[in-house]
Amino acid sequence: MKTPQPAPAYASDQALWSRAVTLFGRVERELTQTLQRRHGISLSEFRSLENLHRADKDELRMQDLAESVGLSQSSVTRLVARLEKAGYAYKDLCPSDKRGVYAVITEDGRRRYQDACATYAEVLSSVLNTFAADPELGPTVQALRSAHGLQ
Repeated sequence: MKTPQPAPAYASDQALWSRAVTLFGRVERELTQTLQRRHGISLSEFRSLENLHRADKDELRMQDLAESVGLSQSSVTRLVARLEKAGYAYKDLCPSDKRGVYAVITEDGRRRYQDACATYAEVLSSVLNTFAADPELGPTVQALRSAHGLQ
């Protein structure tokens, strides 16, 4: 009789990654829908406002903002244009390098971000709590929380 061989590490890595991607997608969808419905902003817009709010002098170079929210340069340019149209941010030229463009948060943008923060935290915790009870996704939620001492 043959002794069963353990699955290769890559198979368990793939299963783990698949569960993480599923969890991520479902959480992102809930956050996106709720932020749009309650605050009229997308998740990318929320994250951009968050990064600008936390930045020194309330501004970031466009390429740094793109990197921090995981968007391409052209996508972040369109995103900042939407924020600018809504009055939440504006573009500014770097005084020492006219090629450098910054995104700067406005007072309205700061208020919109602060208003949306509680919603983001509430929805994130609620969705993670729901998925923690799911037999397939629960272990992934628990692993994420225990990695940060949140159990």
